[in-house]
Amino acid sequence: MSPGYPVPGIQEAAVKHTIVAYGEALWDLLPTGPVLGGAPFNFAYRVNSLGNRGVIITRLGKDDNGKEAHSRMKTLGMETDFIQWDQVHPTGTVEITLGKNNEPDYFIVPGVAYDFIEPEEQLSTLVSKADCLCFGTLIQRTAVSRETLGSLIDVFQGTYILLDINLRKQCFTKETVTTSIEYADILKLNETEIIDVAGMYGIEHSSIPFSARALLKKTGLALIVVTLGEKGAYAVSRDGEGVYAPGYKIELVDPCGSGDAFTAAFLTSILKGEELSTALQRGNALGALVAAQKGATQPVDDRQIASFLDSRPQEMRAEGF
Repeated sequence: MSPGYPVPGIQEAAVKHTIVAYGEALWDLLPTGPVLGGAPFNFAYRVNSLGNRGVIITRLGKDDNGKEAHSRMKTLGMETDFIQWDQVHPTGTVEITLGKNNEPDYFIVPGVAYDFIEPEEQLSTLVSKADCLCFGTLIQRTAVSRETLGSLIDVFQGTYILLDINLRKQCFTKETVTTSIEYADILKLNETEIIDVAGMYGIEHSSIPFSARALLKKTGLALIVVTLGEKGAYAVSRDGEGVYAPGYKIELVDPCGSGDAFTAAFLTSILKGEELSTALQRGNALGALVAAQKGATQPVDDRQIASFLDSRPQEMRAEGF
């Protein structure tokens, strides 16, 4: 287990951190056309946009989708040295259809390249020198990628392991979730996922603060962060600090990637040693800015976040906080 929650101010803001995202890069096959996505991909891109080094470890098929994904990543200024190529399995895709009232239904295609990430010395070297390692549960649905992740966790010596849990139907087990939490220092989930995860630990959910604090007591986590959509986010640390930060009223254009943007801004703020309240505010601001524009990879930098916060946008508050 890596070190816990930091003392604010002990790290200089100018320090550039290396943050590794392990997991899926895939194409969301929307009715309007394919869009490159995957939480680790979106997250790594946003880490870069905030001035740190965000690196994705993933695997693409040696097919047209894989070649196009690789080209897009290079165009976005992302490192591609730690992307593996698969000669057998196709690049990952998610089939998305719209039902009644335009409700989306997702089918995450199994047996794709990112399910077969292989251990490599260069991956271990990268992770052993990283400040933070981030992963979720989707990438662990097969033994191959799950075991490679375990080997990387074994060599990690940095500050934080962050679990952005992302529970996708038929893509996780209780064992995967609880084992992942054992590895992690920071757990990030949404208001639905915390109910599910608390239940796995025998916690009867009554409120988000209650479940988050109870989950801290039953695990070795240093920090739990719960996103509440447009209503903001809540976090509680092992030292007992609980903080709620309201969201911001925007004209919603495209929510794709906004949660990953939140995580990137929140984590980079924590790594700088900033207050928990500041990290939540920055996460909410970047999430809102991304949701207010088309696509998950439109550029947003630190100056835009600062300008957004200085403009005092209307807050959206959740009840009970």
